[in-house]
Amino acid sequence: MLESVTRGITWASNLVWGPWTIALLLGTGVFLTLRYRFVQLRRFPEALGSMRPAGEAGARGTLAPFQAFMTGLGTSTGTGNIAGVATAIVTGGPGALFWIWCYGFFATVIKLTEAMLAVRYRTAAGERLLIGPMTYLESGIGSRRLALLYAAIAGVAALTTTPFTQPNSVAVVFESELGVPGWATGVGMMILVFLVVIGGVKSIGRVAAKLAPTMVTLYLVGGLVVIFAYAPRLPEVLSLVFREAFSFGAAAGGATGVGIMVAMRYGIARGIYANEAGYGTAAVAYGSAASDRPAQQGLNAMVEVVIVSFVTSSVSALTILLSGAWRSGAKSTAVVAQAFGSVIPSGNYLVLLCALLFGCSTLIGWGYYGEQFLTYLAGPRIILPYRLLYCALVLVGATTSVELVWSWGDLMNGLQIFPNLVGVIGLSGIVATMLKEDAARLR
Repeated sequence: MLESVTRGITWASNLVWGPWTIALLLGTGVFLTLRYRFVQLRRFPEALGSMRPAGEAGARGTLAPFQAFMTGLGTSTGTGNIAGVATAIVTGGPGALFWIWCYGFFATVIKLTEAMLAVRYRTAAGERLLIGPMTYLESGIGSRRLALLYAAIAGVAALTTTPFTQPNSVAVVFESELGVPGWATGVGMMILVFLVVIGGVKSIGRVAAKLAPTMVTLYLVGGLVVIFAYAPRLPEVLSLVFREAFSFGAAAGGATGVGIMVAMRYGIARGIYANEAGYGTAAVAYGSAASDRPAQQGLNAMVEVVIVSFVTSSVSALTILLSGAWRSGAKSTAVVAQAFGSVIPSGNYLVLLCALLFGCSTLIGWGYYGEQFLTYLAGPRIILPYRLLYCALVLVGATTSVELVWSWGDLMNGLQIFPNLVGVIGLSGIVATMLKEDAARLR
């Protein structure tokens, strides 16, 4: 029964992530890049120099701008950067890394757009703020139905993807490296997430501001040690990545039929799983900032994508390619643990710790995202039941099949792209104007 369900969901997931979705995502990124005149290159130095903006007196928002940035970074820097990237390489071949990079470049402007529109169109609902693609779909595009459709899909996705993928990836590595049963990992993560999520967005922001820099730094240091140890193999591996990205034959690992479309499918699907550009979730994180300068939040979102797509994801991919762990038959996070352990004594435990931190940071951030989506649909009365159910599902996710978890995650996250991109493309002219006005103000 489980096998047939997994096959059915995998079929649907592959259908959603067909050539049309890949073309839509890349096409949107190219269109916005041209419309904004390569803002990701022109204003990147400015974006780096203003990563810790001060809050603005009287500005709406519940988080300091830096906390909003760290919430976005901590949420996207989840196990998708470890397990998701590993799955992309193992399933799609080394060429998937090229497509992670390719989409990452164009994803910067998609996420910038989502963040700027979030600040521009957020609305007050009593003492609360309504934030997310729903607000710019309703107020900007003028479609209440499209806003409701997005909120429904994204709400279900938040409730049934992240509480499954994140604890599942952590449970895989805890079981493979320590022999800890999946249910025990699930219970531990459920308690940790509950303690933060039940406190609401301010609690999430405080934890994210402390957790995100620590976990990213820890993972990068360990990954760079592995990469330097295998440095002589780097030219060969990079050549393999670019060759397999455009190969129509079998992948280097011998998986027949893995060619350019499969590499693109897994590279872009896992790339978006890592940086979340296109999902619309950035609108919730950056729209929560106490700032009335949309461009500032957009630039921060742009930096976040660069960190995730070109730094942490690259570390994961290169370590498993350089070490050869991608051919070992291991799955998910366990592949990266093997790569780290091949160089660093007890390096597998470092990956174990990072997976736990990454997983928890994503879980607490997505807990807030889902709360916003479902509140738009059902009002504030849904918040407490949602938080309790969300935490309970963490335990379920830790004990579910790896293949089923990732196929379902791809399916649901793929579906929420379509209504969101209607808003992103349709309102891109407003974003272009805001970027010009912001640049003129700074001159």
